[in-house]
Amino acid sequence: MTTEQIYAKLLPIVKTYLPEDVSEEEVTPDKDLTGELNINSAHLVDVVLDVEDEFDIEFANADMENLRTINDAIKIIKEKLETTS
Repeated sequence: MTTEQIYAKLLPIVKTYLPEDVSEEEVTPDKDLTGELNINSAHLVDVVLDVEDEFDIEFANADMENLRTINDAIKIIKEKLETTS
């Protein structure tokens, strides 16, 4: 799966959990999910759960610690998909 394909599936998930004060146009691959996009920690867990379901993968605690941006999520997803294929 390409980076673009992963991003296309990931974007709607992230947008679901954006707070009202953040517009969808502000979402870019390098924005910090909690710092710049104001996604709270509870919603970040929901994002991860939705990602796990969408891509049929499982995030480890170490993955969660490295998850800051959408690019980080894409990198983690790519690594997981490569090890399961």
